[in-house]
Amino acid sequence: MQQIDMNSDEFQAELEKTWQFVEKVNKQFGFVQNPNEEVNEGVAMGLARNKLIYGKRFCPCFMVIGQTKEEQKAADNRICPCKPALEKEIPEDGLCHCGIFCTPEYAASQQLKDAAEEVAHTHSQGLTMGQAVALLKEEQLDSDELEALLEARALKMVNFTLMDVREYMEYQMEHIVGTDTLVPTSQFYAKIEEHHDKKQKPVIVYCHSGSRSFQVQHAMKSLGFEHVCNLRSGIIGYHGATQRGE
Repeated sequence: MQQIDMNSDEFQAELEKTWQFVEKVNKQFGFVQNPNEEVNEGVAMGLARNKLIYGKRFCPCFMVIGQTKEEQKAADNRICPCKPALEKEIPEDGLCHCGIFCTPEYAASQQLKDAAEEVAHTHSQGLTMGQAVALLKEEQLDSDELEALLEARALKMVNFTLMDVREYMEYQMEHIVGTDTLVPTSQFYAKIEEHHDKKQKPVIVYCHSGSRSFQVQHAMKSLGFEHVCNLRSGIIGYHGATQRGE
């Protein structure tokens, strides 16, 4: 395998051509680049590397199969911008597998999510309403994110139900301040019927370590709950306020 010196004039020249190629693809298809510059840089460097080694900008996220050009062509290796990205990934997901090409809508949404997560983790300031709404759409939350959302809910920027899915004894010993309801996993299917009116509203579930609540999250989705977030670390990884008793 040919070794590429990333600091060489040859590589830097090809990298510059690759960025020009990326701009051309964006203009041709109406795409934009990923808001995460590290993603873009990594993909561009991979494309430039493959162009120098193979003579084509093979997708850097997949292995290039075949030793000869004939074998590589027969293997149908992805060449950027690849057919799966143009026909399926970008229309359905908003970005290609490698992430460098995005729809403007995806990029705007991702910027909002990134800003919300940064604020939630630094606690330098409260979430804006838009950031809180974006964060509430995430599938998995950590301690800082839940704390930030509870603060946003107290300020009436968003509304959601915080559901403890542990057992009654565990709840009495300690639960998160702001918990709205207890739905013990052992009685899940009987108790969840009491919350059928929340199927179109956000629900955040938590347990001891995140395992039971992860299962409940998927069970609720199968029952028609449109969006359920899981505190992936459980209460043992939660750094916010907790309390004992009812």
